[in-house]
Amino acid sequence: MKHIAKPFQWVGSYCTHVLSEVGGCTQMIRSCFFWLWRSRFEWAQAMDQSVQIGVASLGVVGLTSLFTGMVLALQAGNTINNIFGDPIYVGTIVAFSLIRELGPVLTCVVVSGRAGAAVTAQIGTMAVTEQIDALYTLGTNPIRYLVIPRMFGFVCMLPILTLFANVFGILGGYLVAVYALGVPGEIYITDITSYMGVSDFMHGFIKTFIFAFMVGTVCCYKGISTTGGAEGVGKSTTGAVVTTIVMVLVLDYFLTAILTAFGV
Repeated sequence: MKHIAKPFQWVGSYCTHVLSEVGGCTQMIRSCFFWLWRSRFEWAQAMDQSVQIGVASLGVVGLTSLFTGMVLALQAGNTINNIFGDPIYVGTIVAFSLIRELGPVLTCVVVSGRAGAAVTAQIGTMAVTEQIDALYTLGTNPIRYLVIPRMFGFVCMLPILTLFANVFGILGGYLVAVYALGVPGEIYITDITSYMGVSDFMHGFIKTFIFAFMVGTVCCYKGISTTGGAEGVGKSTTGAVVTTIVMVLVLDYFLTAILTAFGV
């Protein structure tokens, strides 16, 4: 009987842990909105975090998107060439893939692995070294001083990074289409401008805000709830990155279904 009960105990324990994490994130979000309107906004902290999250991530985001666009163009061009004998609509395929899906998803995955891990490690280190308790002692709320500026940085910077990612990706596709596949540059640009609409751009842009809010929430919560010393900081950082990547992919499906249903 003990062997039979163990799987059920594991499932129950895991479900309890997940519900506890969701409840903790919800409580933190409620505190963020409470302090956002009832206290002075930490502009200096917010600008510093925006630089750390946005500007410092621009290089890796641009490089990732550039080569993603190049791979998309190469694969699409070769496949279409084998079927139709001419690499047509390469620009359309690259632009739609990046702007609607890959741009927001890859940007959030890269930023969560770089800046999200750093945010979790910073706050987690403060938690295990009792610096957060010291903030309470000094009369400063940690949510207002630590969490809200970082949430601001994620929500403001990720959409901007996604725009840069789209540009770099389309540029990478252009280079491959023109110099490797022999597609005229004018045709590549015309394929994009002829079929791409505002709704296609908004489809990916709306996703980015939701992804950014989710990444900021998970990373800040994992950091502020860290326990167990240096080992706990490592576990929280790993858990934050893994959770955000999985959540980005899961949310992407449901957001795509919802936005498509509303014609976006």
